[in-house]
Amino acid sequence: MTLDLKTESLQTTGSNSTHRACGQEQARSKKAVSRPGQECLLIKISITAAARTFITHLHRQTQAWSICTSTMAMAGKGSCPLITIQPSRGLIDEKFQITVKNLLPGQAVTLHSLTQSEDSDFWEAFGHYVSDGKGTVKVAEDVSLGGSYDGLEPMGLLWSMKPAPGSRPGLRFRKKDVNTPLVMRIYVYKGHMRDGFNAESALACAVTERSYMAPGVRRTEISQDGVLGTLFVPPGPGPFPAVLDMWGGGGGLVEYRSALLASHGFVSLALEYFSSRTMGNASEKNPLTGNEYFEAAFIILKEHPQVASERVALLGLSFGTSVALGMAVYSSVIQPSCVVCISGSHVQPVKESISGVFAEFGKNVHKTRYDENNYVIWRDLLLPIPTDPNKKVDLGRIKCPLLLIVGEDDQNWPAAESAEDMERMMETAGNRHLLTTLSYPGAGHLIEPPYSPHVRFSNFMLLQEKKKVVVLWGGETKLHSYAQEDSWQKILAFLEQHLYHNHDTTPQ
Repeated sequence: MTLDLKTESLQTTGSNSTHRACGQEQARSKKAVSRPGQECLLIKISITAAARTFITHLHRQTQAWSICTSTMAMAGKGSCPLITIQPSRGLIDEKFQITVKNLLPGQAVTLHSLTQSEDSDFWEAFGHYVSDGKGTVKVAEDVSLGGSYDGLEPMGLLWSMKPAPGSRPGLRFRKKDVNTPLVMRIYVYKGHMRDGFNAESALACAVTERSYMAPGVRRTEISQDGVLGTLFVPPGPGPFPAVLDMWGGGGGLVEYRSALLASHGFVSLALEYFSSRTMGNASEKNPLTGNEYFEAAFIILKEHPQVASERVALLGLSFGTSVALGMAVYSSVIQPSCVVCISGSHVQPVKESISGVFAEFGKNVHKTRYDENNYVIWRDLLLPIPTDPNKKVDLGRIKCPLLLIVGEDDQNWPAAESAEDMERMMETAGNRHLLTTLSYPGAGHLIEPPYSPHVRFSNFMLLQEKKKVVVLWGGETKLHSYAQEDSWQKILAFLEQHLYHNHDTTPQ
């Protein structure tokens, strides 16, 4: 047995330290997020020494506000619009409050959010507001009259983000480096704008940082007994309950959900499987990503010294659901305390390895549909739900609580039809009391942690064919975003109930 570990711990300062004068922040990280013609200090004249001193003072005092950019305000002839974000630093699933002050009463403004992904693509959102009689806009209390979202949406500037005009097609926003926060700038513009933000001068701007990894969470790369992944451990000695976190058929290693789970008190192992690193080393006799691979991963997690060994859950999204259900029902090694399945199905040949499951799916490739944009729709590959017991996991045999998250507009997997069949199977077997189903109208396949930008379609690499296609995931942005927020809170509550409250062991 070999064990290679690389451990990192995220260190951050208090939440107020993010609030820098916007001009200084822009200068320090302009390469990361700035766009031509869009500066935080957008005045056309030289900044005076007094203004520089003022900015430095703001930075030292770590105030959550930005400098007015109008020449008149710099000359002291008018009030300076201010924008604040509280808290300026926080977890990605934590709400923030945005306030704009010192506007004219009844002034129309556009709030515009902008960030740059680690692939150097810009994502943006915007909302139209009108200030109250005191010249104030409070995003948590005021309705957006239009833009990329409308209505009372405190987090609309985050979840409604889309690739900026002119971006590469088929993008999906995913945080790769969980050690660094998502940095987002929010600008205030005069009037109700829909485009051309980089050509206009902003009235004010502010910066916020949203993290997936809370201070003190430890990140450890795992390479043990052929298992690859990343382990996240909450701060403190433990023991903690744990989650084996499995993503879908896109393969590779996805860490951000596990980092966020650890930020909420669960040890989480983000498991890498169905990737070039794992499938490339597989043998026909004993595939690395066969049942033994997942059992080995479960044992590694269960035997970790900071894990409460009898408090381990499985969590899967998309194809990860197939793995989680198959292991929970048929494995003699994996006996989870509970299982969470997001956007998946129980339809699969029983007791097959991943290669066998995908070979079975491949027999139905002729059922693939395409929408008017030639985006791939795969949900029909598993329909109709088979009656043959050898072609679906027997949920009547599951012995632990099961939470199903279903997007009713899922265009990738027949999650709704599968959930109905699973419920029937469990009702017949007498274990229906173990099942909780959350079904969301208008939600698509990619139900992510809250406030993640909704992606209706994106590029997808077929690993075996080494071919890129554009897959239709489904979902309507506002309803999908509601599903992400609601389901995440209920996932955390479900895990807490069955991993903490139903057992005596709690972390010290």
